[in-house]
Amino acid sequence: MAASMGGSCLVLLCLVFPVVLLAGAAHGHPWGGLFPQFYDHSCPQAKEIVRSVVAQAVARETRMAASLVRLHFHDCFVQGCDASLLLDNSSSIVSEKGSNPNSNSARGFEVIDEIKVALETDCPGTVSCADILALAARDSTVLVGGPYWDVPLGRRDSLGASIQGSNNDIPAPNNTLPTIVTKFRSQGLDVVDVVALSGAHTIGLSRCTSFRQRLYNQSGNGMADATLDASYAAHLRQGCPRSGGDDNLFPLDFVSPARFDNFYFKNLLVGKGLLNSDEVLLTRSPETAALVKAYADDVDLFFQHFAQSMVKMGNISPLTGAQGEIRKNCRRLNGNHY
Repeated sequence: MAASMGGSCLVLLCLVFPVVLLAGAAHGHPWGGLFPQFYDHSCPQAKEIVRSVVAQAVARETRMAASLVRLHFHDCFVQGCDASLLLDNSSSIVSEKGSNPNSNSARGFEVIDEIKVALETDCPGTVSCADILALAARDSTVLVGGPYWDVPLGRRDSLGASIQGSNNDIPAPNNTLPTIVTKFRSQGLDVVDVVALSGAHTIGLSRCTSFRQRLYNQSGNGMADATLDASYAAHLRQGCPRSGGDDNLFPLDFVSPARFDNFYFKNLLVGKGLLNSDEVLLTRSPETAALVKAYADDVDLFFQHFAQSMVKMGNISPLTGAQGEIRKNCRRLNGNHY
């Protein structure tokens, strides 16, 4: 993918929009009708309830922070940020949980359930599951050392799901960089968002099946990916054989897998990114490579851009006003008890 402008220029452009602006404009509602104070009167304890349950979950298992961030991402890329991902199979719903990106992979649903029960007790029928996902992603990021941002709120929950959209629209670990960029652009996100949001891989784990190809047969010639550091590849092969071990887990950032920092980008610079979709950010485009280098050099810049991109992603096609519903149980539509 040819660079449309110099990467350094992109970085400078983004500096024009500092994170502090995210906290403002509450009354102008620049996020399509969403605003951080949406529940201040109808459910004033909402944010604290979410934060408390997420904190307990992350204390029990640090990995849960990454899992909750990922749920928000996988929800927003399919039909917008509408909690469609949370719906279980029913007589009328084919759940997105069964899609290729989510099956045996997406997790943390029980934490969302726990949050919803607490909110329904405090203020019934008020806080949407879609907003719970957005808040949980922010709180998870902060709890493991990442940036804080004000979360625009007021999303409503979908009345359906799209397993086809889940299979087709979520970027995959083996996608080419142009494909990844196209999937982001179709959601109204740009190249800066691609690189900044990929930085969420500074936390969490990935399955062997997601990167095995890089270890044994990257280009169909029986050879490992030449952009993968040889010693790192040898280490990975010990736990990710040619066959079997599909669900064996490896940290996406082997240096500090439980802390939200910029080592993900530093790892890419030395050929130690885990997924193909990670390493191509450095090797396939001067535009994305410049951002990788900028974030590796400046963690504050990465944090700033990540926060901005999370707000942008959280504003993908939200249901507002009278659209959708406020689910009482995030796993099923109101009135649907199957």
